[in-house]
Amino acid sequence: MDLEFGTYRLKRAERLLLGPQGPVELSARSFEILSMLLERPDDVISKTELFDSVWPGVVVEENTLQVHISALRKLLPAEMIVTVHGRGYKYAGPKPLAVTAEAVAPSRASIGVLPFDNMSGDPEQDYFSDGMTEGIITQLGKFREFLVIARNSSFQFRGKANDVAEVAKKLGVQYVVEGSVRKIGNRVRVTVQLIDASSTAHIWGEHYDRELDDIFAIQDEITQMIAARLARQTRIAIASRARARPTDNMSAYEFYLRALQLAAVYDAAHEAEPFLRQAVKLDPRFAAAHAMLGVVETLKFFWVFYNPDYLRPALEMAETALQLDPDEAYGHLASGFAHLYLRQFRQAEISLDRAIALNPNDPFILSIRALFLNYTDRPDEALVEITEAQRRDPYAVGWYDDFRGIILTTAGRYSEAIACYAKMADVPRWSLVRLVVCHFELGEIKQAQDALANVKAHYPGLRLDEIVDAEVDYYRDAAVCTRYRAILQRVDSEG
Repeated sequence: MDLEFGTYRLKRAERLLLGPQGPVELSARSFEILSMLLERPDDVISKTELFDSVWPGVVVEENTLQVHISALRKLLPAEMIVTVHGRGYKYAGPKPLAVTAEAVAPSRASIGVLPFDNMSGDPEQDYFSDGMTEGIITQLGKFREFLVIARNSSFQFRGKANDVAEVAKKLGVQYVVEGSVRKIGNRVRVTVQLIDASSTAHIWGEHYDRELDDIFAIQDEITQMIAARLARQTRIAIASRARARPTDNMSAYEFYLRALQLAAVYDAAHEAEPFLRQAVKLDPRFAAAHAMLGVVETLKFFWVFYNPDYLRPALEMAETALQLDPDEAYGHLASGFAHLYLRQFRQAEISLDRAIALNPNDPFILSIRALFLNYTDRPDEALVEITEAQRRDPYAVGWYDDFRGIILTTAGRYSEAIACYAKMADVPRWSLVRLVVCHFELGEIKQAQDALANVKAHYPGLRLDEIVDAEVDYYRDAAVCTRYRAILQRVDSEG
């Protein structure tokens, strides 16, 4: 059995540690030390025990052990291994879980599509090459045969001289797609190649010369060719499903792509609204733009101080998108997202399940469904879902740290939740409330009071119960928020 702890997995049979960005290089002795600490997470393991187990029958200096512990702290979050003075060392990270080794390796072909290079010599044309990349990611992500890394993580490698093998290791994929777009006048040349990361062998490559108004046909051809190479049995399905064009209005498409760039940034997603409104103005039948606008309206709901007025327009946008295209995954996402915060849990579940069925690889859909599971008394399932999302988009750090912190708080795993929030440059208002709860439950009253002071600074003039109602009261079980209110009152009274 392997051991999973947080975003890491110790593969004991292979003597390999996998982290959120791929394999972590450990020495043989460091691996054995980590394995021993994980196997006994509730114990303080003495230095003598470690020496006897890791260096049996060998006399070594004490600082040798310290060197290996120091190396582990540099490779892992430092707080995972604590020194218990006079006694030894103890593992203090997320609870290790035994998992089957088979669960690690994806049964589907895993693909990372790198941002296509803009070879046009005009930075303003980046949207065009980005659109090509976005189209391929979106289309490939519709098929359950593939695990496709999301745009946000793939675009971390934009504009860099990338080593394919290194990129594949960081993204945790078997195949890499890369290409370029050269746009001159009303013509475009697209070059694309598919690479097997294990051997860096070029499996397939092609270039396309087209008139600009044929850009969506180019995307269709590339998508079909790549998919067919990886899973020939899906060729018929790809041919029938990959031809849906989001819009024939290229200006509307440009605004939509600019909106997607903003939507990928955790605290800037709501800024995509004006671009999306321009897109639907130019093409009122642009279903994907209506759907994304519905998602953004709900994002505004909690970024702009929880104004429920934003949720009705979100549902209207979702309804418009689904009238135009009943299979628009983000239309169902927008509907489910809004229903969640309206506490209409059954409708939210139906919509989110449909969104997952239409696009099981989309990390944002998985993330929002994780929140839904969290608010409907299933935090353990929510953690599985958010881990699946992070597997597909490992670089969308803000989303995962915050969402995971919310879920871990619900699950009562307070130290782990605090560790998630510690990774964030700025903890959002709604999670500051949860930080108060976490510190209080751990008996860290001073830290809880400091977190509560930050909460109050965001809400001058509001009572504590009003703050909890605004930030946290989206649980199906009313007892959760009743407890949170009591904790904030208790911390305030002790201040």
